[in-house]
Order: sequence, then C-alpha cells, then structure tokens
Amino acid sequence: MNNTILLAPVVLPLIAGLLMLGLRKSMVRVAEYGTLLVTLANLAIVSLLFNQDILYHRAWGGFGMECALRLYRFSWFIVFAAACFSFLVTVFCRRFMRGREHAGVFYALLLISVSMANGAVLADNLILLLFFWEGLLLTMFGMIAIGSAGAWRTATKAFIIVGITDLCMLAGIVLTGWTAGTWSISLLAKTPLPLHGIACTAMILLVIGAISKAGSMPFHSWIPDAAIDAPLPFMAFLPASLEKLLGIYFLARISMDLFQFTPESWISPLMMVVGAVTILLAVMMALVQKDYKRLLSYHAISQVGYMILGIGTALPIGIVGGLFHMINNAMYKSCLFLTAGAVEKQTGTTDLAKLGGLGTKMPVTFACYLVTAASISGVPPFNGFFSKEMVSDAALERNVVFFLAAILGSFFTAASFLKLGHAAFLGKCRESNEKVKEAPVSMLAPMVVIAALCVVFGIYNALPLNVFIQPGLGGKIASLPSFAGFPTNTFLIAMTVVALGGALVNHMLGARMAGSGLHAADHIRYAPGIASVYDGAEKRYFDPYDLGMKFAGWVALAGWGVDKAVNWLSDVLVVKVAYGVGKGVRLAHTGSYSLYVLWALAGALAIVLFLVNSV
Repeated sequence: MNNTILLAPVVLPLIAGLLMLGLRKSMVRVAEYGTLLVTLANLAIVSLLFNQDILYHRAWGGFGMECALRLYRFSWFIVFAAACFSFLVTVFCRRFMRGREHAGVFYALLLISVSMANGAVLADNLILLLFFWEGLLLTMFGMIAIGSAGAWRTATKAFIIVGITDLCMLAGIVLTGWTAGTWSISLLAKTPLPLHGIACTAMILLVIGAISKAGSMPFHSWIPDAAIDAPLPFMAFLPASLEKLLGIYFLARISMDLFQFTPESWISPLMMVVGAVTILLAVMMALVQKDYKRLLSYHAISQVGYMILGIGTALPIGIVGGLFHMINNAMYKSCLFLTAGAVEKQTGTTDLAKLGGLGTKMPVTFACYLVTAASISGVPPFNGFFSKEMVSDAALERNVVFFLAAILGSFFTAASFLKLGHAAFLGKCRESNEKVKEAPVSMLAPMVVIAALCVVFGIYNALPLNVFIQPGLGGKIASLPSFAGFPTNTFLIAMTVVALGGALVNHMLGARMAGSGLHAADHIRYAPGIASVYDGAEKRYFDPYDLGMKFAGWVALAGWGVDKAVNWLSDVLVVKVAYGVGKGVRLAHTGSYSLYVLWALAGALAIVLFLVNSV
C-alpha cells in the first residue's frame, strides 16, 4: 500500500475544516453535511488501514525534525476509535446544533480537531507530535469560546492550564531528544532511556503533558466549567473521548517506548498516587453536583484516575487494563454526555432540580443512560466492570491502599449515577416537562450504537483485548489470559459486589431521608468534618487555577507597588531634593562681597582642620 495514504486522515479533515471557516452563516447546512461526509470518509479510510504497518517519512527541516508518520496496530486502534466517535458525534450534532449561532464554526473546528488528533497519534517524531498536540489547544479554545455568553473566560482558563502543561511537555521533549540523540519515537522504542538523571525529569514533564490532556487532577478545573459554558457536543467529543484517547495513548507510549519504566522505578508509585487521588477527589465532587452536565464532567475526570493508576502499576495486567478502560470510558462517557444533550434539547435544561420523570417521556434515552451508567459504575457484565477489575487486580498486587481507592471510587461512582438517574428519569414528572417527547432519531442513533458497544465489549471483551489492545502493544508486555466471561478472581468480584450493593443501600436510605433522589447524597455532603471541605471546594478555594490567579494578582500588586515606589523616587523625591538644594544655593548666593569672603574663610578653615586631624 502507498505510504502517502497516511496523509489522508490528517490532510482531508484539515483542508475541509479550513474551507468551512470561510463559509457564511447562511451556509450552515453545507458545513453540517460536509462535516458528516468528511468524518464518514475519515472513518472509511482508517478502516481500510486495519492490520497495516506503514511508515511515511519526508524531510521537514534541520536539527532532526522531519515529517514522519507511522501506523501500526496500537496507533490504528486509537485513530479508528477517534474516527468512530467523531462520526457519531457529528450525527448527533445535526439536530442538536441546528439553529445555534456559530454552528458552522463548531463544525469547522471539529474537523480541524480530528486532523490534529490523527496527526498526534500517527506522528513518529516528537517535534511533529508537539505541533499537532498544540493545534488541539487552539481548537479547544475556539470550541469552548463559541458557547454561552461568558464562555470566553472558561476558554481562557482552559487555554492557560493546558498551555502551561504543554510547555512542560515541550521541555520534556527537548530533554528526551537531547538525551537520546534522536527525535524519532521508533528509534527510541528500540532502546528506551533508563530512568536516571535527566531522563527522570524528562519523563515527569512528558507525563504532566499526557495526564493534563487526559483531564487528570490537578489540571482538571476547566472541565466542569466547560460542561456548563461550551456547546454540549464539545464535551462528548473532546474531554470525554478524543482527549482521553490522546492523553492515555501518549502516557502508554511514554511508559513502554520512551523510557525503561518498571514497578521498581520511583515514578511508578507517584503515578499511582496521582491516579488514586484523581479517582477519589473527582468522584466525591461528582456526588454532590445538581447539574446533569457538571456531574458528568467530574466523572470524566475521575475515570482518568483508573487509567493512570493501571498504567502506573507498570504491571502487564494494569497497563492493558488502563488502556481497556481508556476505550471503555470514551464509549460510555461520550454516550452519557449525549444523553445529557438529548435531555437539554428536549427540556431546555440540565438542572436536575427542574427534571424528573423523563424515563417514560424519553424511554430510549433512559435505556441508553441505564446501560452506560451501569458500565461506568462497573456493573457486570458491562465493559467497565472488566477494565476496572484488571486495574484493581494490578493495584492490589502493588499495594492494598491503591486497591481500596479503586473500590471506594466504584462505590461513589455508583452512588452518584443512582442519584442522577433517580433525579432526572424517575419520580414524578414536572408540569413543565409534561409535553416532552423523545429525542429525534438522529440524536438517538449514536447513543444506541455506543450503548450496544458497551454491552458487546463487556460480554465479548476478548474482542478488544485480544484483537486490538494486546496485539497493538507489539510484545512490549507479556500476554494475558482471556477475560471473556467473568474473571476467576472471586475476591475482586466479591469486593465489587459489596461496593455496588453498598452504593444501592446508601442511595435508598439517602433518598428516604431527604425525600427525593436529587438530595440522596446530602447526608454525605453535610456530614461532620466533610461539609467544611465541600464548602471550600464549592467556593473554589482548592482550584489550582484560581489559586494561581490569586498568587499572580498578589505578584502583580507587589510589582505595581515596586513600580510606584521607583517612580516616586525618580519623579518626586529626586526632583524635590534637587529643587531644595538649588533653592538653598540660590539663597546662599546673595551678591554680598563680605558674605563670599566669609564662605571662603569657612572653607579654608575646614581644610586646615581636616589636614590637622589627618596628621
């Protein structure tokens, strides 16, 4: 096969997106159908590349920079998944975005994002990868900014947070290339760098860039804000799917190809700590949210923790489990955001206090919600159960503390989705929603497809594990036994059942005490010792971005004070002193001959006294 075919997934959506940016607002239908055709063509091209190993290489510039793209099983799997989600989200957007301002710009940015994502995954040169990586930063800013009236603030926040971590990634790439003597990822994969000296710093910087793209703590705080301000398909497209795929894909490449990452390396427990903390803190925030989209956004953060924890174990089952959870999360999280979009489209709100009883009004949406909520909660036999079990198995082998964090995360995940489902779809239907109807077929179709895949990837999990994920790792890790059917680890299954059962009991008791599903978690929210922490979190006391902005404000204030002090010294004090000296000199020179003689005598006397004292 001609290796120039690798340019198609990058060039086709890029050119189409740039052309659509020039369309008039009245031509939004052209952008709509054009995006649908281009994403379908992209999916078809990528599908034809299955099981191919292709390298495209052309000189680009000096200093080791080159246009090098490589397709192999692992990168194909990520590009294929991204193509599927891009097409399904586009189908959903046809009805959701219709009649919305800037819909044409959204479609254009979506296509450019597809191009940048494909380029980042296929790039076989670290400099080229960084180019595409930064391109996504620009499209992310644009897609958020065209949302609600004040969305530009959230877009700026996202740009600053991700931009700073991308600078860390830039520094890591420079250190990696300088240490290895090459920018080629394929060459680095043959002889990964040992983790000592500069290589440790390089890996940490690259990991920061990867987990930030995936949405991990502490680089997460823009995501809940974007859930409210950005167009909803953006959440299903980037934070829920593409960015998770890219971030965790690159994290896996860092761990397996660029560096000699082992369980004994000190970076391994550091990554596991980041993963465990992300799981727990984000899911605790999700538990108390009262908005459909904002609750999902915190789960988009929390689930990244399982992926980082799995890869951080540096064990075969953990790495495969983390990658399996990556694709599983992209599926059910994207679908969950689409259910939120369907609810928003049909009711005009995602405020859970204004919803209720939608299960009978929107039965297909509700069914898709049930499947994907069960998947993310780790209910067997859905796909999320198996990937979480693999991650938990690896965590237990490393340290029981990390295992308990994973199990506790499952408890709170199930509790929050029981609350969300109860508040939005069960209970009494509000008068304002009496005339609500099911979402259009074009919005339902993507949800049904993804929900069905959650079932297939659960019951037949040998398909993604043995056909896509493990072969794509190219022998980097030992092969694992099939996870088709239920795992044989009775202890892990029992702990999962305990966590899920505990979440159900907790919800039932909480709903009974509060009198509603919406407030079923209030007994946790206002528990002694926790309430004050939640209060601080809701006031953004722990938001790294806000803390950074406050610190920057203090630095700016101090700088302003120093500037004013320097100005006062140079413009006020010096002038006044000079004026005073001049005035004194003028007063001393009166024109009197006798006064001048006295001054001369006084000066001579001073000189004599000085000479006498010096002797």
